[in-house]
Amino acid sequence: MTFAEVMSGIFEGFRVTASVTALGMLYAVPFAFLAGVAQYSTKGWTHAATTAVIEFWRSSPVIILLYAFYYMLPGFGLRLSGLTVGAMVLGLNIGAYGSQAVRAALQALDGGQVEAGRSLGLRRWQILCLIELPQALLAMMPTFVNQFIQLVKGTALVSLITLSDMTFRAKEISQLSYDPVKVYTGLLLAYFVICYPATVVGRWLERRVGAGRKLVHDV
Repeated sequence: MTFAEVMSGIFEGFRVTASVTALGMLYAVPFAFLAGVAQYSTKGWTHAATTAVIEFWRSSPVIILLYAFYYMLPGFGLRLSGLTVGAMVLGLNIGAYGSQAVRAALQALDGGQVEAGRSLGLRRWQILCLIELPQALLAMMPTFVNQFIQLVKGTALVSLITLSDMTFRAKEISQLSYDPVKVYTGLLLAYFVICYPATVVGRWLERRVGAGRKLVHDV
C-alpha cells in the first residue's frame, strides 16, 4: 500500500473519532462547569461529595473506566453502545480536569466583587452568573482548548471497545499490509493534522488572555 492509501484508510475512521469527540464535549463542558462551580461555592458535606466525584473521574485510569462501563454495566441490565460509553468516559474524565480550571478561575477573582453585587441587591446565583462567570470564562478558555486536544487524543482508546475509529483502522491496515512503521507514522500524522489547529487556537487565546490581564493591571 502507498502512504496515500494508508492515510485514506486511516481517515475512514475519522467519523467515529469526530463523533466520540463531539459527544464527549457534550459531557465534558456541562460537567466541568457544574462541578467547578459546585466545588467553588459549597461547603461541608456537599463540597466533600462534589470533590469525591471529581477525583473519581480524575484519578481512575481511562482505559479501566472504558472496560468497566462497557463490560460491567450489561451485568446490571444496562446496555450502552460503545460510542456512548466512549464519549461518556472520556468526556467526564476531561470534564473533571476542566472543573479545576473553572474553580481556579473563580477563586482568582477579587472577592470584593461578591460584596459589591450583594450591595446592589443581587442574589448569590445572580452574582455568579452576571459578574463572576463572565470574567472567569476568558481565563478558562486556553485550558478548555488544551482539554479538547486531550479529548481528541484520548479517542484512540475507544478502539479497545470495538469502535472503528482511526486507531482501529490503523490496526486493521497494519495487519493487512505488514508495514506497521508506515501505518503508525500515518496515524501519528493524522492526529497531528487534527490537533495542531486547536493548538494554534489555544496559543492565540493564551496571548489574548495575557494581553487582557496586562491591560486590566495597567488600568
